[in-house]
Amino acid sequence: GRALASLVSAARGLDIICCSCCHLQVGTTVTHLTAFDPDGTGQEVWQDLLADGRLASPPGKSKPTEKGVACAAAVCASCVVPARGQGTLELGLAWDMPRVHFGSQEREHQRRYTRFFGSNGDACPVLSHYLLTHYKEWEEKIEAWQRPILEDSELPAWYKSALFNELYYLSDGGTAWLELSPEDAAALATRPGLSQHLPLLQEYGRFAYLEGQEYRMYNTYDVHFYASFALAMLWPKLELSLQYDMAAAVLQEDSRPRLYLMNGQTAQVKLCNVVPHDLGDPDDEPWQRINAYLIHDTAHWKDLNLKFVLQVFRDYRFTQDVAFLWDMWPVCLAVMESELKFDTDEDGLIENSGFADQTYDAWVATGVSAYCGGLWLAAVCVLCRMAEVLGEGQVQQKYAAILAKGTEAFERLLWNGKYYNYDSSPRASSNSIMSDQLAGQWYLRTCGLGEGASEVFPQGHVLSALRTIFELNVMGFSQGTMGAVNGMCPSGVPDTSSLQSDEVWVGVVYALAATMIQEGLVEEGFRTAEGCYRTVWEHLGMAFQTPEAYCRKKIFRSLGYMRPLSIWSMQLALEHRAAREPPAPVSS
Repeated sequence: GRALASLVSAARGLDIICCSCCHLQVGTTVTHLTAFDPDGTGQEVWQDLLADGRLASPPGKSKPTEKGVACAAAVCASCVVPARGQGTLELGLAWDMPRVHFGSQEREHQRRYTRFFGSNGDACPVLSHYLLTHYKEWEEKIEAWQRPILEDSELPAWYKSALFNELYYLSDGGTAWLELSPEDAAALATRPGLSQHLPLLQEYGRFAYLEGQEYRMYNTYDVHFYASFALAMLWPKLELSLQYDMAAAVLQEDSRPRLYLMNGQTAQVKLCNVVPHDLGDPDDEPWQRINAYLIHDTAHWKDLNLKFVLQVFRDYRFTQDVAFLWDMWPVCLAVMESELKFDTDEDGLIENSGFADQTYDAWVATGVSAYCGGLWLAAVCVLCRMAEVLGEGQVQQKYAAILAKGTEAFERLLWNGKYYNYDSSPRASSNSIMSDQLAGQWYLRTCGLGEGASEVFPQGHVLSALRTIFELNVMGFSQGTMGAVNGMCPSGVPDTSSLQSDEVWVGVVYALAATMIQEGLVEEGFRTAEGCYRTVWEHLGMAFQTPEAYCRKKIFRSLGYMRPLSIWSMQLALEHRAAREPPAPVSS
């Protein structure tokens, strides 16, 4: 094996050990400084280096610091480089934080890597050796993964940057990838149904990431609907792990009363057979106590149940895991039956309830809405396809009849000749042009549906709506340089009827761009998405902290957010198009 020199630092009061390391090679000299003040000028480091290019390497351990006092350490590697020659120095940084407690302090969890490196907190030397002996292999594999996209001359440079760099959030989003605890394994072993839940979590662990670094709820599901493409395409087993945890949560009930902030009413925390908003607050005990969201009672939201059904079938399409589909089938039936109660006039179409009862939680919808109505029709179509795959003829027949009625009502109530109205209410803003009005079609296309025999939204209407959105929400908003505004009045003025209608949501724009690409509007899709990238990464300087939303006046909301991972749906749309026909060039 390789010899290495390492410097280990422990943080008082924290279960974390850091290790700076260097590969000891012939001709390499390694020196160190065990402690210096990181808040100072650094002169004790730089003056030492200035003298002879080395650090003093004091023997033994440094003195423990007082509580609250910061401390830093340094490792220096040096070698003599001959004239016209070259030298290589290999340095690494590893840290071992094997045990996790959430805010409630009720349980101790172990991180996923502990199954390979132990949970005693003494793994830093082994981790250091592992990274220095494997990093070249990692680099080669990363380069092989990225190379087809980076070397594709028909893709613009900004897109390549956005596609790979937005993945920062999967590790920087308060992420917890944990081993399944023995007590949780024992509990899952006694639960009926979901036959693959326990073996999947035992093999791949539990995965959770925050909605946002300011919106601290794990696996917020209405937003994961957009972000999930990154997991589903790149780490599908983690996506299935998350889906199984969500399915188990659907079947839970929490009868504790809670005061909801928007309407001041009290309702129970969680109803059975409805999809929760999230899997818990890191300041409490995630997975054990779910639905941390306090603004609305999300048992009455219209999108969560539908997004579960759509994601389940997409994940089945990606993995071809029939056991997963069978496990999810009764859960999908349960949430769709729960959703049917929102079809108050039995026309095959659900109605919104006059409050912000979906992911746009400050944008009121009343009656039939393009967003939730479209998701409903897409979910009904997908359920029919699931039933066909699983041989459930009666269910297929029932929901096919609902789909026939619902599509007729949707077109009659919302189509205005150019696009789908925001909702069917008598409000002045009901004819707002919503950039996300075709979210259902986006997922249908992702699932290989939405055209031919499985067409739900007429192709001509889809193209007309997309072109209207591009003309007004994109090009009519800041000259097409900032993406698509959520809501636009037919007069060409942004819809200011709510806070969120007047915002640009980066993750929604990437999803819209993917929808455009799916429907053949490739140039329009890239132009739409480029505005978001330029705004966030260049003009606002928010690289690696992409916000949920911003406005024309450069006001932003919720830095570091989950939804922009939806850019991977653009890549999926491009791959699907490439499989069907030669791709069209995209201008830089």
